[in-house]
Amino acid sequence: MTPEEIQARLLYRDGLMLILDKPAGIAVHGGPGSRHGADNLERYFEHLRFGLPRPPALAHRLDRDTSGCLVLGRHPKALRKLGLLFQDGRIGKTYWAVVRGGPEGDAGTIDKALLKRTDARRGWKMIALPPGTPEAQEAVTDWRVMGRGSLPKIGDLAWLELHPHTGRTHQIRAHCAAMGCPVLGDPVYGGRYEAEPLHLHSRAISVPVYTTKPAVAVTAPVPPHLREALAACGWTGEG
Repeated sequence: MTPEEIQARLLYRDGLMLILDKPAGIAVHGGPGSRHGADNLERYFEHLRFGLPRPPALAHRLDRDTSGCLVLGRHPKALRKLGLLFQDGRIGKTYWAVVRGGPEGDAGTIDKALLKRTDARRGWKMIALPPGTPEAQEAVTDWRVMGRGSLPKIGDLAWLELHPHTGRTHQIRAHCAAMGCPVLGDPVYGGRYEAEPLHLHSRAISVPVYTTKPAVAVTAPVPPHLREALAACGWTGEG
């Protein structure tokens, strides 16, 4: 990725933070679990210094195949402040997902604790369990149906808007699967549907980083790989 390409993905910039439109298919950092030599966004943060002595750093994470709003802190003080906001659940997060089938009803809340399970052959995944399960982490997600439709060779679909109250690993993916409607293209929670790209997008974020100003609210454009399925569910390309 060239300096111009990473800078073109900026959705917001001020003295404390940057909000980036993360592309799907690239990890946000190298990490111990990444493939050897795999590309990652942190390699390009040097191009986002904008005069500061060091590059920005991740204030939170998105999965490799999830697109959309990604918050970076521009210096250690900003990262500490953003970290507390995320930890306290004060940052508003809106995701769009296209799921197979669809939930019963038009809106609701899923309250399922998540526990990481490892399989020697298949690797790890998050298991959705009843609230209060020992060792599992509390996880709560509000959802509503924005539209329903279908596509040839895929079948029935639903377009969901989701608001996670917590920020657990794979939370939305595991919660959608627990409702019986996994995210389209999810190779971990969607079983036999691994051939398609993951249809999960961090659509918008609201960050109350300044005590005397309104929260910084940013929306990420819909990426090309979601548009066909969203249109099938009634999305008009607006908003």
